[in-house]
Amino acid sequence: WIQNAAALLPLLFSTKFLGEAYSPMTMSAAAKATLYDMPVSNNGARSRIIIYKKKISSEVDIVSPMELGGLKSPEYLKLNPQGKMPLLTVEGSSFAIPESDTICRYLLSTYADVGPSFLPNDAKSNLIARLHDMYLTTIQGCLYKATPPFGIYGTRKDALDEFRKQMKVIDDLIDADRDGIYLCGSEVSLADATLFPTMTFARHMLPKFGIPETDALPPKIKSWYSQLLAGDDVFNKVHDEVLGALQGWDEKGRWDTIPLAGLRDEDPETIFDKIIAKEIPASVVYEDRAVLAFKDINPAAPAHVLVIPKERNGLSGLRKASPDHVEILGKLLVAAGEISKDESLGFKDGARIVINDGPDGGQEVPHLHVHVLGGRSLTWPPG
Repeated sequence: WIQNAAALLPLLFSTKFLGEAYSPMTMSAAAKATLYDMPVSNNGARSRIIIYKKKISSEVDIVSPMELGGLKSPEYLKLNPQGKMPLLTVEGSSFAIPESDTICRYLLSTYADVGPSFLPNDAKSNLIARLHDMYLTTIQGCLYKATPPFGIYGTRKDALDEFRKQMKVIDDLIDADRDGIYLCGSEVSLADATLFPTMTFARHMLPKFGIPETDALPPKIKSWYSQLLAGDDVFNKVHDEVLGALQGWDEKGRWDTIPLAGLRDEDPETIFDKIIAKEIPASVVYEDRAVLAFKDINPAAPAHVLVIPKERNGLSGLRKASPDHVEILGKLLVAAGEISKDESLGFKDGARIVINDGPDGGQEVPHLHVHVLGGRSLTWPPG
C-alpha cells in the first residue's frame, strides 16, 4: 500500500515543484475513478467540492464504502488498511489513494485543464489547509465521538478549547478586505474546499456544548462562510449534504449521551465548589490546573488531605465515572501519591488512599474526592 501511494507522488505536484516536464491528463485520457465517501464526511467533502466544481462527476463516481462491505470489511481494508474514508481508486491501476488532501491533489493535477485550478501552489491556501489537517481534524472527534482521547487530549473540554483556539489561528490568516468571496480572493482555492465542510461541523455541533450559535465561528470565518452559502452553488450543495447527514445523527440522538452536550453536570454546587472559588478558606497543600488538595478539617489520622478535581464534570462519585474521566482520575491518584511522600505534612512510611462512594461508602460531599491518610500505622479492615 505504501509503495502504491509513493508511486503517486510524481503526480501530486506541479512542474514548478518537480523541475521537469509534466502534462496533466485530458478528460478523455484520464482513467475512470471511484471515490469511496459518505455525505457526513467533512474530509471527503473537500474532494466532492473539487469534483463538482470541475464538473468531472462523469469521470469520478462517488459511492458509499458500504459497496465494499463497510470501512472495516476485508475488501475495503485491502485498499486502505487505515479503514477510513475517503478513498480513491483508479480503474486499471493497482493502487488506491487514501487521505483527502492526497486525493484532492491527485484530482487537481490529473484534471488541471478542467474547471478552476484551486490554486494548488498558493502559499496561503496551502497553509490554511495544512493547519486544518494538523490541528482541527486531528481533534474534531471531540465534537461527536462518545469517548476520548481526542488526538493528544484526554478530556473533551480541553479538546473543544483547542479546537476553538485553532479556528481563531486560521481566522487571523484571513484578509478582511480580500477581493472576492473566497479565502484567497476572487478564485476558489483548496483552502476553501478544505475548511468549509469542517466549519459546517463546527457551526452545527459547537452550540450543543453550550457555545452560543452566534459565537460558533470566529468573525472572519463566519463572514466567509456566509458569503460562500450566498454566492456559490457547489458549496451550498455540499453544505446540504453534510448538514443533512448531521441532522440524521440528531434524529438518532447521537449527542444525548455525550458529556458536556446531552449529558451535563446539573447537580447542586457543594462546599468544595466554594473552596475552589476561594469563597471559603482552606489549608491548601497542592494545586495545579486540574487538581486541588487541602487538609481535612476533621482529620481521621495525623496526616489527612483531600484531593479533588477542580471541575466536577459529572463526577459526583466514583460510580459516575466514565471514559471522559480517565485523565482526571489518573491525575488525582498521581497527586495523592506525591502528597503521601510529603513528610512536612506528617506522612511517614506510606499512606492509605481512600475514595468513599455513596451513602454506604461513607461519602458526605457529592464531589468525588480522594482521602490521603497517614502519619501512623493504619489497621485493616477499616471501620
